[in-house]
Amino acid sequence: MARFLLVLLLCGCGLGLRADVTLPALFSDNMVLQRGIAAPVWGKAAPGEQVTVSIAGQQATATAGADGRWLARLAPLQAGGPLEMTVAGKNTITLHNVLVGEVWVCSGQSNMQFVLASARDSAAEIAAADYPQIRMFTTPGVTAATPLAEVAGAWAVCAKDTAPRFSAVGYFFARELQQKLGVPIGMIHSSWGGTPAEAWCDRETLAADPALQPFVAGLDGKIAEHARATYAQYGDTLRAWLQEADRAKAEGKPLPPVPASLYGASFALTLPPGTPTVLYNGKIAPLVPYGIAGVIWYQGEANANRAAQYRTLFPAMIRGWRRAWGQGDFPFLFVQLANYMAAKPEPGPSQWAELREAQAMTLALPKTGMAVAVDIGDGTNIHPTNKQDVGKRLALNALAMTYGKALEYSGPLYDRMEVQGNAVRLHFTHAAGLHAGTAPGAELTGFAVAGDDQHFVWAKAVIDGDTVVVSSDQVAAPVAVRYGWADNPACNLYNAAGLPASPFRTDTWKL
Repeated sequence: MARFLLVLLLCGCGLGLRADVTLPALFSDNMVLQRGIAAPVWGKAAPGEQVTVSIAGQQATATAGADGRWLARLAPLQAGGPLEMTVAGKNTITLHNVLVGEVWVCSGQSNMQFVLASARDSAAEIAAADYPQIRMFTTPGVTAATPLAEVAGAWAVCAKDTAPRFSAVGYFFARELQQKLGVPIGMIHSSWGGTPAEAWCDRETLAADPALQPFVAGLDGKIAEHARATYAQYGDTLRAWLQEADRAKAEGKPLPPVPASLYGASFALTLPPGTPTVLYNGKIAPLVPYGIAGVIWYQGEANANRAAQYRTLFPAMIRGWRRAWGQGDFPFLFVQLANYMAAKPEPGPSQWAELREAQAMTLALPKTGMAVAVDIGDGTNIHPTNKQDVGKRLALNALAMTYGKALEYSGPLYDRMEVQGNAVRLHFTHAAGLHAGTAPGAELTGFAVAGDDQHFVWAKAVIDGDTVVVSSDQVAAPVAVRYGWADNPACNLYNAAGLPASPFRTDTWKL
């Protein structure tokens, strides 16, 4: 045991406490603070120590609690900068090049993690990425069994040498906002490829809903089992190193280098990123309660085989984040799954269509918005490179819903239907200027109709004002219509703003 503790000390894992004022990585040079709110600033100090935060001619004070933690709130700041912020207690920290503007969290799985260097026209986009008023903070791949207080990272100023590593969706969203609003934009990027939504939920949220409780039932046991396996592996590595060190000492040789796996944070329990709660704990909880304008989210692929559950899980996750931040119903904007996989010749079942439906149903929550991407995916690549339109469509939602710009932000959304003899008339919201694709004279595609037998066949669809009339010679008495109901549908209904209609179904039949 003594040897084990010695190695811990050699590896820089000492647990000594410092009395100096310290700040989490979020508060560092080049940061962006949210304008117009009582922005929180927090950190650690000696218990009882008074800390003063100064910026833009104002001061805010706080006293560290018994646990050494303190939190001060600034009076609302106007957009601008660069500024200096000082945090003073027994020592003083000065942060440089601080901006004040709009701060958004961008999160999700691999399509949010997807970097600008891999996006469409990346060379030209990177060459033009000279936006010093755009900053991005990217969190590392961290999982945790319980909520962490801090996460590593650094604010990067957008430039040709930093932008290639930015989240592409986050960058294009930020660029659109910065150009339209003329204020600094900060993006806090916290995503992880291939991860399900339950990993991004806090434990309280999952435990509170009977439908989601199975995610946390037995979770402690799973974590303990993983811990035993993890530390057993560390123990094997340590024992092998100690044996080698003993041999070297006996032979009068230098001690062998300590294995990299035994250094520092490697001793922290690393849980698989798909485990419920562990990404919220490791990559979201440390961000709370940093002042933000809202969240953009691109995820769902990892939950496509459980789409019915996602109807409950996704809204619950959003409510959980909002509750944790304590900023009320901040805007939560998300991307509907893009088209992917092989196109099918006939109407049929689709897990991806079901997941898109669950995403669209989440619009029932206040201050949510959806960017439809069913027309800009890639049938052969789950990571389509056109992230420009994704970022722009998310930004349209933000500009209209958050910043009050008078513009169309959504494609047509199904509203209601009327059966008219052997045809069905479909009504939509966001329906001004309905048209079929971009080719002159193009016919509508992607509509299917069914009768009581629940057998869908392709249908003829015709635009009539702000409605669409659907019919088929094979269905004399139609009762249901589906549009874009496939993994990779050929569907082409747009409105005058050039925004695509969201896939939908009028029926509630069991899938």
